[in-house]
Amino acid sequence: MALDAFSARLGTTQGRLAADDAPDGNFVFVLGDNQSGRIHDLNPGDHAEVTQLADLTGVDFVRATLKLRVPTGIPAGLAWEAAIVVDGNVVAAASTTPGRERTLTDLAANVSKLSGMHAIGFRLSLVTA
Repeated sequence: MALDAFSARLGTTQGRLAADDAPDGNFVFVLGDNQSGRIHDLNPGDHAEVTQLADLTGVDFVRATLKLRVPTGIPAGLAWEAAIVVDGNVVAAASTTPGRERTLTDLAANVSKLSGMHAIGFRLSLVTA
């Protein structure tokens, strides 16, 4: 696997990490980098994503608690977007602009019309604001 901005530090400041403040558990999943100050050459549309198959039969919503922390140095007109994806499609999203930290306590995707196995995921993307 080629290392890139989203995978160069897996296990240290990226990926599945132990965290004292993880809600209802001992781990958090970091899609960007948990250490501030790292600079990478990214373009709008670049993203990191984690997915897994889940049976959505009888499920109304997929919910997530997320924290977005955006560095001040990203170019004007860009923002980071956190999204819930189902089968590769964004079904719920929120963005944050440069220099801001935002905690999303209940990002929710309505999946009540779906049943059976589907790929559920979380995506962090650089987008145009």
